[in-house]
Amino acid sequence: MSRLEERNAHVHALLEHDNRFAVSGLVVAGMDEAGRGPLVGPVVTACVIMPLQEEPILWVDDSKKLSETRREKVYEEILAHALAIGIGSADAEEIDQINILQATKNAMRRAAKQISADIYLIDAVTDLGLSGKEIPIIHGDALSYSIAAASIVAKVTRDRQLAELDSLYPVYGFKKNKGYGTKEHIAALQAYGPCPLHRKTFIKNLL
Repeated sequence: MSRLEERNAHVHALLEHDNRFAVSGLVVAGMDEAGRGPLVGPVVTACVIMPLQEEPILWVDDSKKLSETRREKVYEEILAHALAIGIGSADAEEIDQINILQATKNAMRRAAKQISADIYLIDAVTDLGLSGKEIPIIHGDALSYSIAAASIVAKVTRDRQLAELDSLYPVYGFKKNKGYGTKEHIAALQAYGPCPLHRKTFIKNLL
């Protein structure tokens, strides 16, 4: 089997997974986040409704499995084909106040409020109190077409925000490290101290 054939089979398996929920006209959304682990900036969530009866976008997959160039291209395809997209976020201050899990849940609720779905397939997060049925799926971005699409939208959205932060605070290398605690990022923190958008609860043991 060629690489293209393998990719086609994989994305159709993701699509088939979601179509098991899209019965009797039920609208299925996928939801995922980006940025739970970094030291700086927001956690960003996306809630996406994809057209499950159409041919899938070939490279939709867990965003972490795609190169940055590929991810950007697939992101644009998702924007062109999605039936609805909601974006939510929680900033560093909110993360410090209520912890990263609760901030992620708040960001997911904000994203979900922007769309209307009967079923929400969510990557491993529970108890959001949404208007539709919530189905948490462990490693959902590797199993569900809709969650994978949401993972790409959330990741690209956040990466672009970090690129903008890089122009404001170039010493930390945000465009390259995306806010994660790389050796260079930690060295810059120790040399220059934190910027206003660093998560204080994440960096307190590094300074």
